Amino acid sequence: MKLDDILNKEIMVTGYKVRESKYSKKNSQTCLALQYEIDGKRYITFTGSTVLLDQIVRYRDQIPFLATVVKVDRYYTFS
Repeated sequence: MKLDDILNKEIMVTGYKVRESKYSKKNSQTCLALQYEIDGKRYITFTGSTVLLDQIVRYRDQIPFLATVVKVDRYYTFS
């Protein structure tokens, strides 16, 4: 699913992976593969959001957890 498709929806974050983005060849930018469930179905969303990446790494010991992805101005964050 696209990140915009899950905005303002409660999701169960079940895991993540961090890898090099294949869309940023000049800079070695990372990509977050966010694994989650909505209504018992599993999904993965890829994003370059540094805020979401920082938050998922900070709270990795609390996975799985419920969260809502919201857009604040020009960035995405868990709430």
